[in-house]
Formats: sequence, structure tokens, C-alpha cells
Amino acid sequence: MNGALLLVGCGNMGRAMLQGWLAAGFVRPDAVHVVEPVEALRAEAGALGVRTHALAEALDASFRPTTVVLAVKPQVMAAVLPAYRPHVAESVVVSIAAGIQLATIEADLGEIAAIRAMPNTPAAIGKGSTVVFANDRVSPQQAAQVTRLLSTGGAVHHVDHEALIDAATAISGSGSAYVFHFIEGLAEAGTQLGLSPRTALALARETVFGAGALAMAADTPPAELRRQVTSPGGTTEAALSVLTENDALYILLSQAANAGYRRAVELAKLGES
Repeated sequence: MNGALLLVGCGNMGRAMLQGWLAAGFVRPDAVHVVEPVEALRAEAGALGVRTHALAEALDASFRPTTVVLAVKPQVMAAVLPAYRPHVAESVVVSIAAGIQLATIEADLGEIAAIRAMPNTPAAIGKGSTVVFANDRVSPQQAAQVTRLLSTGGAVHHVDHEALIDAATAISGSGSAYVFHFIEGLAEAGTQLGLSPRTALALARETVFGAGALAMAADTPPAELRRQVTSPGGTTEAALSVLTENDALYILLSQAANAGYRRAVELAKLGES
């Protein structure tokens, strides 16, 4: 990557992305500037070799990064943005804040090249998924550069309508947490059946990891993989009968995803106010 990169906010998601960029060698540590007001988080970023600042006002007045990544919470975006306006006129600005529309970012930063992106935390180990939407001011070169940057964290998917970013937020953006919670539940079920907590957790982690890897590697759809492991009258069929009765699992996941989607839309409205 040519030029400087500015990361605004280095919490869990910001740090995950930063670690992915550095691990992939996409950007040199000394070319990255991180603005993070929380001292402990700033120290963690500094330990990676990047340049850190407590506030936007600490940046040199002449600082003009090639790429800016906004990784602050949606609720504070409106308060944070104006301080960066002097630095971003020639940048491509990438926001990963759920629910914050490009129009809101443009209102505070001006007529800039801007991209909304929704990554997830597996980006820290190069196994993430990111969905992106760009405004009309993003050049092909900027789009390609941002795609390469985000690709260090895993797969990148482009959508044609900004509203689909909110849908992606409910599936991949928040989806890692759904899977982590599933692992918790599967491990707890194992302990209830008599396994030690350590063994139950190991089996739950390994099973989810292995099943996910097989689903990624196989040419067959997940429904067929499920059928292949479900012997008639066997243990898997007995267990699945609970999850599939009256589409229980499908309905629960749909309700969860819709709740996440509605919250993303609510955050967009808050950002407009």
C-alpha cells in the first residue's frame, strides 16, 4: 500500500483489522497512524509498532492519509467526524460503523470518496467476511486498494445498494457472535452429559471449526452435507428432530437476524439526527 493509513478507533474490530493488515504485510507499521482516546487500547496498538495519537487534534496539520478507516462506535460517529475534515479531502474513507449511512459521513467530511464496509472479527486471522458499498466518488484505483486492504482479513463481497450493508450486518457482521454463543451452548450441553468442561469446550470448538471448514471446502450445499451425516434412525437424526421441529432453529435465527437488522436501521436514523 502506498501512502499513510489512518485508523480512527482501535477497539476489538479495529485492532482485529489492524492485526490482519500487519500480519499480511499489506502496510508497514510506520505508515499507520491510530487515533484512540482510551489509553489501554492505544498502548495495545502502539505495541504493534504503529504511530498512535490520543486525539485527532494531535495529528500534524499537513497530514493527508491515502486511506482512512473509521472504526468507532456508531453512537459517537457524529461527534468524532468533524475533527478529521481537514485531513481527508484526498483520501478514501472507509467506515465500518454499523448503521451509519454514507450520507451522514459526507455531511460531516464533505464530498469525499467514501465506502461502507461491514467486516467481522475473524478478519484478525484472515478468515473474515467483509461486505462493501462505495459511493460514486470512489475511483477504480481506490476501490481496488480498499478491496486489497480488506482482503487481508478474508473474503470481500460487493453489493450494489447501500441498504444491503444493514442486511449483511445482521448475517456476517454479527454472525460470529451467534456462532460463539452456539459453541457456548454446545459445550454446556456436553458438561450436562457428564463431560469435563475442558473436554466439552474442546469438542464444541473443534466440531464447529471442522464443520465450517468442510462446508467451505465441499462442492455440495450444506443441506446435502447434513443429510450425509444423518443416518436414518440414528443419533444425529434424533438430535436434529429437536432443532428442525416446526422449523424451530430457522425461525430463531430469522428472528435474531431481523433484530440485528432493525437495530442497524435504528442506528442509521440516530446518525441522521
